[in-house]
Amino acid sequence: MLKLRGIDLMAVVIVLGALLGAGSVVHAEPVVKIDGSSTVYPITEAVAEDFQIARNGAIKVTVGISGTGGGFKKFCRGEIDIANASRPILKKEMDDCKAVGVQYVEMPVAYDALTVVVNPKNDWVKVITVAELKKIWEPDAQGKITKWNQVNPGWPDDPISLYGPGADSGTFDYFTEAIVGKAKSSRGDFTASEDDNVLVQGVASNKNGLGFFGFAYYFENQKKIKALAVDGGKGSIIPSIKTVEDGSYQPLSRPIFIYVNVKAAEKPGVKEFVEFYMKKGPALVREVKYFPLPAQAYTTNLEHLNKKRVGTVFNGQPEVGLKIDELLKREASL
Repeated sequence: MLKLRGIDLMAVVIVLGALLGAGSVVHAEPVVKIDGSSTVYPITEAVAEDFQIARNGAIKVTVGISGTGGGFKKFCRGEIDIANASRPILKKEMDDCKAVGVQYVEMPVAYDALTVVVNPKNDWVKVITVAELKKIWEPDAQGKITKWNQVNPGWPDDPISLYGPGADSGTFDYFTEAIVGKAKSSRGDFTASEDDNVLVQGVASNKNGLGFFGFAYYFENQKKIKALAVDGGKGSIIPSIKTVEDGSYQPLSRPIFIYVNVKAAEKPGVKEFVEFYMKKGPALVREVKYFPLPAQAYTTNLEHLNKKRVGTVFNGQPEVGLKIDELLKREASL
């Protein structure tokens, strides 16, 4: 019998055959599959990294970015265990999940200050009103509002270059609902991407750039871009921990979520990951520069999972102006 470095090859073949033939001996590692919002991604990715370290790699967690809408499409087809979402689930998505028997627990995990940004070389605007944002982004603006001075006569006669999330983004849904008055109602002639880093780079490289995305992407890139204060009718407010927590940063302050497939939570690793998320999440929310909810919110999330309290406290569309205490009262009553 041939030998390789003293190893009996026949013995190796016999052992490998036994291992491959015994399904109870060889196990694939459990995998927790997550996809969806680029806004929620930094939180979930941070949790996933710490969880995999804590479990010594025994459970693999994959986190994708396909936008809130893209994530819900996969979620409602049963392709992923958890959906990251920067807005509540929509009526059509609820129907899609129901049609295939996907039940879910809605878990708010943080608050976000949707942030309007410009290039640091922009020295003509520090505050922008909701009316001015609407004038820029509403559908009728396409091909008509192309220069800064068309929005405000005190601004220069220079072209505006716009950057925003794509149509599958929950941030796009929320922004258009809050600013234009109807979700997905927007001009189409802007640079769109589901990846917020692409939007950051667009504004950072263009003196006339203006865009919007989640606060964490602004905070991590504030040497490259500048946040504008937003005047929603009660004076100019800059996004910050204080203005989000006290509810004054309106109408662009919003809750963000994960949705957990109840059946998937019975699989090895999924429930354990969610429990880890609710325990470690608040600290990691701060670490990635979002705004954590009160501790009771995370406890309530786990209670809902354990008792299989499924569904949503929303009416199937983005909702503007919901303050933290109002959100917690709703979730507690589910």
